[in-house]
Amino acid sequence: MNDESEPWTWDEPHWRGLVDQVRAGRNLLPAKWPGGASVAVALSFDSDHETNELRDGGKSVGRLSWGQYGTRKGVPRILDVLSKHDISATFFVPAVSALLHPDEQRRVIDLGHEIGIHGWIHELNSVLPYEIEKDLMFRSAETLEKITGVRPVGLRTPSWDFSPNTLRIERELELLYDSSLFADDDPYELLEDGKATGIVELPVEWIRDDAVYFNMARFGGLRPYTPPTAVYDIFRREFDGAREENGLFLLTMHPHVIGYRSRIWILEDLIQHMKSTGDVWFATHADIARYVWPD
Repeated sequence: MNDESEPWTWDEPHWRGLVDQVRAGRNLLPAKWPGGASVAVALSFDSDHETNELRDGGKSVGRLSWGQYGTRKGVPRILDVLSKHDISATFFVPAVSALLHPDEQRRVIDLGHEIGIHGWIHELNSVLPYEIEKDLMFRSAETLEKITGVRPVGLRTPSWDFSPNTLRIERELELLYDSSLFADDDPYELLEDGKATGIVELPVEWIRDDAVYFNMARFGGLRPYTPPTAVYDIFRREFDGAREENGLFLLTMHPHVIGYRSRIWILEDLIQHMKSTGDVWFATHADIARYVWPD
């Protein structure tokens, strides 16, 4: 029997089984993007709001108010920038956030943006048994559809925490795409135990996430250390690299992180830089997944 605490004792079938649970399959980068664009841009915003505190069983009034900032200031500022530039984006919303702020979600949809599944209360999927994870996922999809009138077609797992059961549940939900994994820069098909699933992965990366540069732990040693100018430079270089490779540039942001007066300019200036190239396709995650999936 394999000792889970001693990986060096695992036999080959065991470690191969772990590796093969969920893997990157065929590359889905298209030969060309719509309109002859050199790069596809997928801007995404994880509207976690109060669930960042709730999911850990926290009761801090201060942290809950920080989450409320995301809906009071962050989302409106983001929507203003997107409207100014006539760009559609994707918002991943925990069901509890949607229940707390239903009018926000309806406004997001009315403005032509997409809303995707982001868990029930921003829970960690990897600690849940299959039955509970499935129940939460299905209830999340139903809640978002009830509030917005639109059935979500994609999932971003909370904290990009992907369990051994998540892909199975995504197939049961008949989702079009996932956006939680890291195996490439560009779209690919997900494999489950070596078998094609028909689900498109739009890969994420911590480098292209605002939270890692700005978040802090009040009672720990972690403090924000990256100035906004440096974060903008990293994002811009990631975009420039994607354009050189005719690939996908996918950026993850959070209303309670990027939405401050000293940071929202990063989004504004980045969009202006991208538009200045003259050959960018801005699209929702769903639009990109539909485009790259072969007929």
